[in-house]
Amino acid sequence: MKIGVLNIGQISPEIIERIKENLSVFSNPTITALPKTLPIPQEAFNSERQQYHSTTILNKIRPLTEENKMLHRILGIIDVDLYVPELNFVFGEAECPGKAALISLWRLKQEFYEKPSNNELLFERATKEAVHELGHTLGLIHCVNPFCVMYFSNSIFETDRKQSLFCGKCYQKVEEATNLMEE
Repeated sequence: MKIGVLNIGQISPEIIERIKENLSVFSNPTITALPKTLPIPQEAFNSERQQYHSTTILNKIRPLTEENKMLHRILGIIDVDLYVPELNFVFGEAECPGKAALISLWRLKQEFYEKPSNNELLFERATKEAVHELGHTLGLIHCVNPFCVMYFSNSIFETDRKQSLFCGKCYQKVEEATNLMEE
């Protein structure tokens, strides 16, 4: 699977590199950092909520999947607080199925919870959310197994509990989807 990683706004190159390295849970992935940086879409900002509407940002990623036809998926990484209207916040969003995915680092950082910075924990959380959202692009829905990466995280505690790996059932679906992609 060929995945492009898109920097939206100012994201540390170290974070991009670590997420790229950690996406090896997919079969034979080719991960590329896209040279283009997307500015944070100000039209996504909701001043009442003081958050950014993730679907609006995801819609900015979608056209890039057409421009980069050699890539199977594009994962956008942003550092703002995201929401969808039905929820207080989201760690990310993706087309299910589709080619565009988005994760936010905002609530994955220890600083958000008024704790000391911890880059290793941030990389681990970001990897889980990246794998989760890319799983959605392959057509996977939320899993009932609380340790599977496809489990819905309603809090950072649930993100921390789950692994960065797919459970057996979800992994089989990933294999089927990626095999179809390679044909």
